[in-house]
Amino acid sequence: MSNNHGNTPAAWTAVAIAMLGFVVGAVGLLLDPVSYPVFWVGVALGVASLAVFVVMAKLGFNQSDH
Repeated sequence: MSNNHGNTPAAWTAVAIAMLGFVVGAVGLLLDPVSYPVFWVGVALGVASLAVFVVMAKLGFNQSDH
């Protein structure tokens, strides 16, 4: 297992964006009536967090020396 174990800028950024996506999606489902466009924006943020992680990892932000 790696020494940084997820404590990198790429991991923190991806988790922050994913958490924002979950919050936005939950708000969309809690509205009355349910707002599916807001929900799908939350889902898109969750998927985008994976893409952000991959891009940041390829730029070298997935190493503990940053």
